[in-house]
Amino acid sequence: MPVFEQRFEQIIRSPRLLDGRSTISFVQASSHPPPTPGRLLISKSKFVAGLQCPKLLWHAVNRPEQFPPTDPATQANFDQGREIGVLAKTLYPGGLEISEGVVHRSAVVQWTREALRFRRPLFEAALEHDGGYARADILNPVGEDAWELVEVKSSTEVKDVFLEDIAFQYHVFAGAGLNIRSCSVLHVDNSYVRRGAVEAGRLLKKVDVTSLVLPLVATVPARLQRMRDIVSQPTAPVQEIGPHCDSPYACALHDTCWSFLPEGNVLELYRGKAKGFDLLKRGVTRLAEITDDEALTANQQIQRRAAVTRKAHIDCDAVKNFLSRMEYPLHFLDFESFMTAIPLLDGVRPYQQVPFQFSLHVVAAPDAEPAHHGFLAEGRNDPRRAFIDTLVSVLGDQGSIVVYNASFEVGRLRECAELFPEFQPWLATVERRIVDLLEPFRAFAYYHPAQRGSASIKSVLPALTGTSYENLEIGDGGTASHEFVRVSFSDVAEVERQQVRSNLEEYCSLDTRGMILLVDGVRKFVSA
Repeated sequence: MPVFEQRFEQIIRSPRLLDGRSTISFVQASSHPPPTPGRLLISKSKFVAGLQCPKLLWHAVNRPEQFPPTDPATQANFDQGREIGVLAKTLYPGGLEISEGVVHRSAVVQWTREALRFRRPLFEAALEHDGGYARADILNPVGEDAWELVEVKSSTEVKDVFLEDIAFQYHVFAGAGLNIRSCSVLHVDNSYVRRGAVEAGRLLKKVDVTSLVLPLVATVPARLQRMRDIVSQPTAPVQEIGPHCDSPYACALHDTCWSFLPEGNVLELYRGKAKGFDLLKRGVTRLAEITDDEALTANQQIQRRAAVTRKAHIDCDAVKNFLSRMEYPLHFLDFESFMTAIPLLDGVRPYQQVPFQFSLHVVAAPDAEPAHHGFLAEGRNDPRRAFIDTLVSVLGDQGSIVVYNASFEVGRLRECAELFPEFQPWLATVERRIVDLLEPFRAFAYYHPAQRGSASIKSVLPALTGTSYENLEIGDGGTASHEFVRVSFSDVAEVERQQVRSNLEEYCSLDTRGMILLVDGVRKFVSA
């Protein structure tokens, strides 16, 4: 009996199957042949890349070293996807992991071929056919001789790109001789609320997509052939930029392909990507080159004029009217929150925002020095009660509460008041005091060309005041969220944990100090 068959027999009989699972791995790497030399196979990840962009596919095969390193936020999303994958496997007891960590393609296929005869759920099974190489998240036996393809996703819905992915897998596995009876997507159900231990069967929702996948299977052979032709070319194909650069996924080559665009280009049009691409096709690259007769929205017209004059636009009456709504003492407030696919806390849904930090700067009177208050959750307990208690103690009952994009802060406060109903009367008074500093910038009552079409505080603050987030260790809310979860819910060195907490405090504090600078900045404009 070949060594890999012997190993399978040992695993099936092993008492280590205490949780209904086992892992099949190499006995000796040298006992398995390397991939067939000179044979180019398209994997399912490359197939999806090829559907998005031929240039992306070519680089993925021929120049992967030119891809930038994965950024921390993207890596955190990948990690969450893997966690969902691990959880999904618990729904298939007795399953076999096919060569975890093994990279030799032919070896994984060999293990898969042998594992099929045991008629158990297979995790990461792989087969080849028609120049395609597919590894299925879960290959589940059905009946006496059929199989179900199960794709596991951390998304909360079934997306079109998942169907294309599964169609590719169907083509490969069916072509390699398997009877594929059905196809399913196992995704996160965001109506699930954690109570105690995570229940995989309730957190994950299974959707049969067979009827949606089968019509796509017929398109796979021609697409595969076209992709093999593309990657066999000596140079990357020429591909214009377009909406596909960010759909269905943000392209790793985005910055490279878009680097020819100058500052002040037409793709910076506020809510005008489609218009921008149309202008590019007509040879118009810069906002300042757009003619007077071009159909633009009112805000886009302001952008164009600012690009031509290279000066800020300000509607003094609108700004004065906005400022008149502010009553001292002014409370500049900002929240940070985290969300995870697998809820970390009881009473939390998948991807529910859980506030863990706030920064509050209070300006008691005009020209007064701001007083700072802050909160940053400690430990692994639910932070929401301490968060709201601390906020109540420092927010006071007089004066405006100034936030940037009020829907976020109001949403978190309402969720806390729903969790702790005794705070609902307090919240009613707080909501009446809230002033959204985003309003004048979103309405383009103030606009500077350096904002590049964005009303985000990350764009407005440096444009108006010269203060930016560039030199901070943590410079955006996504990174703040991922870093808080990392150092709070996993084991890291204490010195690292304290450094991250210090970085979090510096970042959140800049948000509220920045709002003070913005108010002072526009006030100087209208009083000049």
